[in-house]
Amino acid sequence: MACATRAVAPAQPCFIAADVGGTNARVSLVRTDANGALQVLSWQRYPCADYPSLAAILAEFVEGHPAREGIDCMVIASAGVVLDDEVINSNLPWRIKLAELRDSLHLRELHVVNDFAAAAHGVGRLGAADTRLLTPGVIAATTIGPALVVGAGTGLGAAVCIPTGHGVVVLPTEAGMAAFAPGNAREMEILAWLRKQGHRHVCTEQLLSGPGLVNLYRGLAELHGTLATLQTPAQIVQAAQQDEALALEAVLLFCGVLGSVIGDLAMITSAHSVYVAGGVVPQLIDFLPRSEFHARLVDKGAMRAVQERIPVRLVENEKLGVLGAASWYLQHLHARDHREQATPRPATTN
Repeated sequence: MACATRAVAPAQPCFIAADVGGTNARVSLVRTDANGALQVLSWQRYPCADYPSLAAILAEFVEGHPAREGIDCMVIASAGVVLDDEVINSNLPWRIKLAELRDSLHLRELHVVNDFAAAAHGVGRLGAADTRLLTPGVIAATTIGPALVVGAGTGLGAAVCIPTGHGVVVLPTEAGMAAFAPGNAREMEILAWLRKQGHRHVCTEQLLSGPGLVNLYRGLAELHGTLATLQTPAQIVQAAQQDEALALEAVLLFCGVLGSVIGDLAMITSAHSVYVAGGVVPQLIDFLPRSEFHARLVDKGAMRAVQERIPVRLVENEKLGVLGAASWYLQHLHARDHREQATPRPATTN
């Protein structure tokens, strides 16, 4: 494992770890044992669109748990940033109000961590059976180094996990907002089409996400002078599986862009390994070998020899987000305890 999270805290009471995305919220009750091993006691997935707020989801989870009276700490992994008392994220169906959560759930502690920062904390908790190698023949690096975690879902997210002697340092990013760089003539045409739709800044996630796959399909339809009849990523993937020409072209184009962007991010972060977390990629697993995914991943000029040695793995454990949020919280507790122990106490007199 290129980036491992150490067990950094003694046994703790139960707390809630949640992974909130644009489509689903995954909520768990977790604790650690005396050895620092993380235990997921219960876990539930909630479709976000079925609830009026995150508070309603969390209240339902807590109410359904026998130990609810003792649950007063929560850590939430969510895309976006915290501004004052609110999580700013355009991909969620509702706003997250921190004061509302604290009051309605009677919380003593509430923390919000970037969703991909949480995922980066979580990769050290994964076992061999939790991932699938997307770069056959490439084995793990023999030296410890940064791990890149990237995922294309409602948007595009990425974070970097850097191992240290005292746990890990995780750097969240806004990689999805970076300007899209076309890699061939067709992608230049798609870029021009998106600009015609009124987008002055065409960011990478406008192509590399669930909605991005729809953009690719619609753009290709206009370039071919045909009608775009499919409306959702799932419909496009299903049609591509049946070799419908336009849908297949869109999916293969998506896979090529994915390889190119992962390659760029791996170079920028000096990653020794890459983890692709959830989103739409698991639905495209059979298309990757048919696409330019690997060719675009390694085609980085003088850095090709380096890129060819970077293993890329698909994370197949749906609990990654909650494991990562919980791991972040445990490291946070360890750092807080260390600061408190290091603070000199005032002298007392008899």
